[in-house]
Amino acid sequence: MNAKVLVVEDEEPLALLLRYNLESEGFAVDVVQNGEEAQLAVEEGQPDLIVLDWMLPGISGLEVCRQLRSGRGTRNIPIIMLTARGEETDRVRGLATGADDYMVKPFSVPELMARIKAIMRRASPERLADKLSVAEIVLDRSAHRVVRNGREVRLGPTEYRLLEFLMQSPGRVFSRAQLLDSVWGRDIYVDERTVDVHVGRLRKAITRGREQDPIRTVRGAGYSIDDALAMA
Repeated sequence: MNAKVLVVEDEEPLALLLRYNLESEGFAVDVVQNGEEAQLAVEEGQPDLIVLDWMLPGISGLEVCRQLRSGRGTRNIPIIMLTARGEETDRVRGLATGADDYMVKPFSVPELMARIKAIMRRASPERLADKLSVAEIVLDRSAHRVVRNGREVRLGPTEYRLLEFLMQSPGRVFSRAQLLDSVWGRDIYVDERTVDVHVGRLRKAITRGREQDPIRTVRGAGYSIDDALAMA
């Protein structure tokens, strides 16, 4: 699954421009317009990076950044702050609050894209890697191909996205709701039981003979790629 970027920007033309360019680069994008919506979006599904405007209605971007940095589960989310404040003291203040980078409006969109990719490479290299590997399973994003023990695995588009998402975090358990949001998307209504159906199809496609089933079911919690298999 592509890396997820949350854009927090109340200027609609700029928000649309950022969405278009980020999606063109292959990112999954959520856009919200104020600090309260940003907090809710992070709670519902943690993004891999946040593009955060300083001047927001209600809670300021600076306060959102401060709150994220104080949270145990959100303190490591990379944040790029956007602002019309170009003075050195403002830049220092933004960075001191916890922003990883800072861009002054108006800014170069290609430069922003380059900075986002640079931060993502440092923070979550697996999100941008061409290949993901868990033990004998290799997923090649550039070729859209999955191989296990030298055998090509043929997957439908949903099973491919599901495997890709799970392989990014071996051992981590994802609930059905998290998988629906990340693999199917928030704008599509799908019953949680659909996840079970596609996990079953993925298991059948990726496991042959005496091969170990790589998908672990955690009763009452969800699914993961077996970390024991990852260390085999």
